[in-house]
Amino acid sequence: MQRAGRHGRQPPEGGPMENGVGQEPGTPELAGPAATRPPRTRPRLVFHTQLAHGSPTGRIEGFTNVKELYAKIAEVFNISPTEILFCTLNTHKVDMQKLLGGQIGLEDFIFAHVRGETKEVEVTKTEDALGLTITDNGAGYAFIKRIKEGSIINRLQTVCVGDSIEAINDHTIVGCRHYEVARMLRELPRAQPFTLRLVQPKKAFDMIGQRTRTGKSPSEGRAASGKETLRLRTRSAAVLEEGPSPSEEEAARRVDDLLESYMGIRDSELASTMVEAAKGSPSVAQLAQGLDSVLGEFAFPQEFVAEVWATVCHPKGDKE
Repeated sequence: MQRAGRHGRQPPEGGPMENGVGQEPGTPELAGPAATRPPRTRPRLVFHTQLAHGSPTGRIEGFTNVKELYAKIAEVFNISPTEILFCTLNTHKVDMQKLLGGQIGLEDFIFAHVRGETKEVEVTKTEDALGLTITDNGAGYAFIKRIKEGSIINRLQTVCVGDSIEAINDHTIVGCRHYEVARMLRELPRAQPFTLRLVQPKKAFDMIGQRTRTGKSPSEGRAASGKETLRLRTRSAAVLEEGPSPSEEEAARRVDDLLESYMGIRDSELASTMVEAAKGSPSVAQLAQGLDSVLGEFAFPQEFVAEVWATVCHPKGDKE
């Protein structure tokens, strides 16, 4: 899913909220009790959703973050929000390129992948790296986003992309962020077997076709340019924002690749945040200081920060 850009339409402070989106400022109100005007019509942001393994189509609205989104989906299908492992956009398949992150395009169709079978796998760490890339759903579940070809995990046929990591050696990691899980796996000693408890998503029916457009009627009030997305925020209301420029998209993709290379995680939202920070930092030292103040829990290596700054501020191919 594409990251939203910086030019979002922020809700006015203290302004009314509807469906997680602030009301657009209108004509200033006249002073005095006689000042009246008809209420403005605000767009209803309604999204269509299905369970990825097959279900009727539901409609959801009124969420401002991922946890609320899961709660709305769970309410529609009468399941617990903790049953949802992750969501994909416009496909029922376990396609990590279509993973729902912090933004949803206004025409996206949401597929929820729910808990399936639980399995335990014994792994012996014969190399420093297991070959896993970890991400999380923003609501407490870390799962496997990529398996490196030829790696230790790649040789285990029972471990698949999309599997949620529920426990390491019977120590539950539910509620941990993806970088914490990646760190735990890196710190496991070599030559000592350990056990992964995994939960795979329920299998989708291959005969279900992919959805690319919701086919909503104009009466539902979508007011979109086609490039706008709904950006979900953790500590504030969701906002409508314009999509990123091609250069911003490319910079975020490169930083996401660096995250995978250095830390064994992928996180497009984190990558986008780092791109914004690097663009405002005149030097590597200032970028390191800025990242440490807001993202200190990641403990980014200095050489990683230097590569991020070089990637954003001096991308290859730029002319001097």
